[in-house]
Amino acid sequence: MDAVWSLCYAHLRKKKLQNGIIALLILLSTLLLATSVTVISNTKNVFMDIHRKTNGSHQILTLMNQLHDPQMIKSWWDKQDGVKVSELLPYRNLSGATFQGKEIANLYLFMMNTPAAQAKVDRFVFAQGGEALSPEAGSIWIPTSMAMTNKIAIGDSIGFKTGERMFELKVSAVVVDIPYGGPFATGARIWMNSTDYHKQLDTLQGEDMYMLGLRYDDYSESSRYWHSFEEGLGTPYLEWKTDFEAISSFYFIINKLIGFVMIFVGVVMMLVALYTIGFTISDAILSNYKTIGVLKSLGLSSNKLIAIYVMQYAFLSVIAIIPGLGISYFLSKMIVESSLSYLKAGDLWVAIQGYDKAMLAGVVVFIAVLLCVLVYASKARYVQPMQAIRYGMSEMENNKMIKRLQVLSGAKSIFERMPLPFVIGLRPILKNAKDSVLIVVLTTITSAVLVLGFVLLNSIFAIQQTAPLWGYDSSHVAVTIFNKSAFSRADLEKEVLADPRIKNIGWMSSLNGVFAPDQMPGAERAKRESINGNMDVLDGSFDHMGMAVLKGYNPRNSNEIALGVNVAKSLGKDVGDVVDVYIEGHKHTLTVTGVYQAIANMSYSARITADVVKKYNQNYNAAELCFINLADSTLADQIVQQLNTKYKDSISAVTQQTLLDSVYKDAATILILPMSMMGLLFVGVTFMIIYSICRMSIRKESKSYGIYKSIGMTSNQMRRAISAGIVALSAIGVVIGIVVGVYVLPILLSDLFSGYGIVQLPLIREWGGIIAVALLSVIAAGFGSWLSSKVIQKTSPRILVVE
Repeated sequence: MDAVWSLCYAHLRKKKLQNGIIALLILLSTLLLATSVTVISNTKNVFMDIHRKTNGSHQILTLMNQLHDPQMIKSWWDKQDGVKVSELLPYRNLSGATFQGKEIANLYLFMMNTPAAQAKVDRFVFAQGGEALSPEAGSIWIPTSMAMTNKIAIGDSIGFKTGERMFELKVSAVVVDIPYGGPFATGARIWMNSTDYHKQLDTLQGEDMYMLGLRYDDYSESSRYWHSFEEGLGTPYLEWKTDFEAISSFYFIINKLIGFVMIFVGVVMMLVALYTIGFTISDAILSNYKTIGVLKSLGLSSNKLIAIYVMQYAFLSVIAIIPGLGISYFLSKMIVESSLSYLKAGDLWVAIQGYDKAMLAGVVVFIAVLLCVLVYASKARYVQPMQAIRYGMSEMENNKMIKRLQVLSGAKSIFERMPLPFVIGLRPILKNAKDSVLIVVLTTITSAVLVLGFVLLNSIFAIQQTAPLWGYDSSHVAVTIFNKSAFSRADLEKEVLADPRIKNIGWMSSLNGVFAPDQMPGAERAKRESINGNMDVLDGSFDHMGMAVLKGYNPRNSNEIALGVNVAKSLGKDVGDVVDVYIEGHKHTLTVTGVYQAIANMSYSARITADVVKKYNQNYNAAELCFINLADSTLADQIVQQLNTKYKDSISAVTQQTLLDSVYKDAATILILPMSMMGLLFVGVTFMIIYSICRMSIRKESKSYGIYKSIGMTSNQMRRAISAGIVALSAIGVVIGIVVGVYVLPILLSDLFSGYGIVQLPLIREWGGIIAVALLSVIAAGFGSWLSSKVIQKTSPRILVVE
């Protein structure tokens, strides 16, 4: 056994660079796999624990159109065992707020009359400020999403527009508001003191609207309750309903994306590590074939020879996996806290859990390494001492080598006609096939990861280019009407349509649509819950506004409707089918003309023209939003400034880019760090492995390079030739990697985004940037080979020839 320990120690001591690279690969694969499983598991754990501690609602009923009696609705749910019900929360809508003199873009406000009692459902959790039952007079509580996105602090004042006048209130607390305070939120609940609520908002037109939160002891039983509820109503529930899936889903999406990419990269990194281990063991057995034969002839068994490699790589695995698990804890904690920062509120934050899964990932890596070592080290069993001592390899391999030499000698005339630097660069590639395959694989994977990261980030940063494929319009300017009493649609239309800079306009509003369960397929009908979806009502042309469909076309007539993909899927409807939908309590039978995807509302939405609503309401005016298309998009800022100046008492105009940035800027910021880190890790690994491969190859061919030097070639000429060969080889990998990163890997993301209503991922393929980031792997390969060839420069021809 002493011999085994001695030989194992010798392998560790002699090949420090190779062992260091393999240990690093094992560490990185452990780090990525452990971090991914920890991030994915903790994202849901953190959310569910905080949702439980705050008695978070599973469903929010929003009663805004007086289609049902709010008191009757609350009374029915109060009588249900197994359901906790919030107080009826009165609110009014405002569409404009300012902070530090600037408009807060793309934020729809629910001004809440805060009840002066302890909440049964959705209890307040204070991230900042003192705790109380309700805000003091002159102050408000705002959600963490609004505070963090706009950098609002305690004591800051926020202005609110209520038509012709404006009032200001000071922020006295920032609260965690799970239903309306998540990532990508375009709505915020502003909690007001009851006195302020009546003083500032009672003068608004209309009556109070209400919210009601429902929390089930067993959420899976909700369908049974809703079946009884709608039977009691005699009709489907016709107002707005927000389900738990819609409340929770966008808290998960960023970490699901990061986790998916990390799992993929971690698995690939582990496969690279296993391939490198197998390659290194095979190379070690071939290089020491004669020595192994001598050891076997002296009585060292095959099992003990295998044990040498097992002990060596088990030791490397242990010293790599342990720090990998340690680093993954801090990395996963940083990612989770960054992506779920809207839920963080002092002691409420839940510690990182599920580290047993990260430990399991480390065990899986360790077992995979040992199995790989056993498979490749078992080749030592077949070493025959006599053949090893005589040939330095097996007799079969010796015969193969002789045949290869005969083939090469036959091709001698071809190589003689080639330039010597070309031959020097080509020879190692052809001679060391396994090395060449590894280099191609490495550069393929590295460039694929870099390209995928670039495409994803660029697609988010430049989302305006693909906005219609995310379910948005492509207009250049969006106008929100916040004071209808002081606004004249006719005057605005007359002015903008007479402006030669403006191409066309469209008017949009949103209504609630309800699809009854009796038209669903059998499996869905069993759930016995109607589908509540957002109805985009347009007075104008959906096509002019740039709204895209996946199949069919947008509605144009009063009997047509386009469905979001998840509504179409739930109802089992396609283009040409007929669907029944309740809009403001009125039942309509409409023909499906198109199916589209939209990340907003997770594609639980639909599109209709204003003519559908005018069937029962001749005076209907879709004038909540006005979309404006320009002849020259570069004039958008100028148009926005002019509109805001002239109609400052009734509208708020912003560019589409401003709206999109307000939603997706944070997502891009969160993704930059992990995506960049994974790309740089692969670039570094590619550099180190290629450096090691080239260094071993140069040492094996030292005699040949000595001969080249003795006939007049300079060290730099040889180094350039070697590097050129590696660069050419890595370029092949880059071409394959670009195809994989642009076309193959995004397919794997489809399942992730399909649950959010995006079945065809809208990616922007900017080929200049794609090629630029992919070339980083070529640079890493070329730099690694150039540095490794420095040994040629330091060694004299005489020593090389003697060797």
